[in-house]
Amino acid sequence: VTVLDKDGKTVPVVMGSYGIGVERNMAASIEANHDERGIIWPIAIAPFHVVITVVRPDDERSLEVSNKIYDELSAAGVEVLLDDRDERPGVKFNDAELIGVPYRITIGPRGIDNGVVEFVERRSGEVREIPIDAVVAEVASLVT
Repeated sequence: VTVLDKDGKTVPVVMGSYGIGVERNMAASIEANHDERGIIWPIAIAPFHVVITVVRPDDERSLEVSNKIYDELSAAGVEVLLDDRDERPGVKFNDAELIGVPYRITIGPRGIDNGVVEFVERRSGEVREIPIDAVVAEVASLVT
């Protein structure tokens, strides 16, 4: 491709593009924030801050507690993914790690009986139990 310059001579077009696009930013973030199990999104750019994994979606209490926590976290401005698929827990855990959700809340009948949920931090792998009535405040303080 050529154009005429100010003197009327034909010269080739020279163009430079120095922008950094969304794709490059995402690729750089993934490169800097991953491990052998998948992506570990930084909170600031994570599509979801937390995934709620329902161990037994056929258990009515588990669904009630999961939906309540989901609604309260959403109202607090937390981006939440609710995984109530009819899959084995290990499949759900692996999927959450692969897509890089920074935090996981696991809800099942045994935890409900004890008044707790399991909380996992993706980056460190730290696992701890949090009382059901404290989980919304705890998670909201981490991500907002």
